[in-house]
Amino acid sequence: MKNLIIFLLALSFGSQFYGQTYNNFEPSKTQFMIRGYGHTGFNYMDSGDEKESSYVGSAFAPIFLFKHSDKLMFEAELEFELENNNLEIGLEYADVMYVLNKNMTIRAGKFILPFGTFMERLHPAWINRLTTRPLGFGHDGIAPASGVGVELRGVFDLGGSSLNYSVYSTNGPRLKDGNVEPEEAGMLMFENFEDNNLSKAIGGRLGLLPFADSSTEVGFSAYSTNGVGEKDSEYEDIGAFLYALDFSFVKQVTPLKGIIDFKAQYNNSNVDTAEFAEAHGEEGELEEVEGEEVYSFENKSNSFYTQLSYRPTMAGSDFIRKLELVGRFSNFNTPEGAEWEEKSNQYAFGINYWLTWRSVIKLSYQTTETEGGHGDSGITNTDGFFVHWAIGF
Repeated sequence: MKNLIIFLLALSFGSQFYGQTYNNFEPSKTQFMIRGYGHTGFNYMDSGDEKESSYVGSAFAPIFLFKHSDKLMFEAELEFELENNNLEIGLEYADVMYVLNKNMTIRAGKFILPFGTFMERLHPAWINRLTTRPLGFGHDGIAPASGVGVELRGVFDLGGSSLNYSVYSTNGPRLKDGNVEPEEAGMLMFENFEDNNLSKAIGGRLGLLPFADSSTEVGFSAYSTNGVGEKDSEYEDIGAFLYALDFSFVKQVTPLKGIIDFKAQYNNSNVDTAEFAEAHGEEGELEEVEGEEVYSFENKSNSFYTQLSYRPTMAGSDFIRKLELVGRFSNFNTPEGAEWEEKSNQYAFGINYWLTWRSVIKLSYQTTETEGGHGDSGITNTDGFFVHWAIGF
């Protein structure tokens, strides 16, 4: 009898609450949207002794946007990609944002780091003017792509010009100590979802747009941490400092009858010197050799890219207006004396045809000269030809 009374009371109060909260016929103020992009294509690579030719499977990256109110929002991007005969699924970012005022927004979660501009603004397939990323970005690169933490960002109007800013704290990178992959000892691994020590990374970016038409932007980024090694290990207090300089110029130039788009970014990485075990034997097995048990090197790396594209938007022919020419040079240098010592130069050229403002067919050719890399001291020349179709939605 007691349980029946409790049930009837709960049903009564629950019905009143439901009627007051959900049956008032007030329109919802929340909004939900799905955006994203995808791409597919054909790759041909020739490095002299080895040639590869393959259609590349479609990649699909849906972006989920939820607006709870005018101040509270959530965003997330998943990534589905066919790679190495497997379906790879990744979480590019997922963060919640709150607008404090017109000059300040705070967000927390996993977000793309504003270290320069390429990863945060230009890397999606339908935005990137070429089919590949510049040297120094992506796997084995030195530019951090994303992090888990908290960020404060915004923009200030300076009366004709403007200043955007970002200040953030994340778990920071991990140092590869060589226990798992001896040939990569000394590299930074930026996918640090759970911190491996008590140190946090602090970073930020300042971007100045000096002209009222926002055609030009100059940016400076910094990223620093006092510890990248495992807690209680000999590498715990190894610090790292990274910085980047970026430049952008986008403007329609009447004498050229089209839009000029120029981008450039320089990345620099400086990690404290540490000692690592020598790698010997097959596949980088660790073996103690008398007189060669450990080694060290000055752990400094840098990369740079510059890119120029031109689209004749004022041409008389509709076909010509949809064409775009693009060229890029990138350079990558890793520490001398490391197992992964490398010096690379890459030239890439392409021609794009824009089916719509967010759908593009890209044909490109690139040639890369690499000296060294993962214990190889020779020089390798690799040529690549790519045809990709990318679409944003």
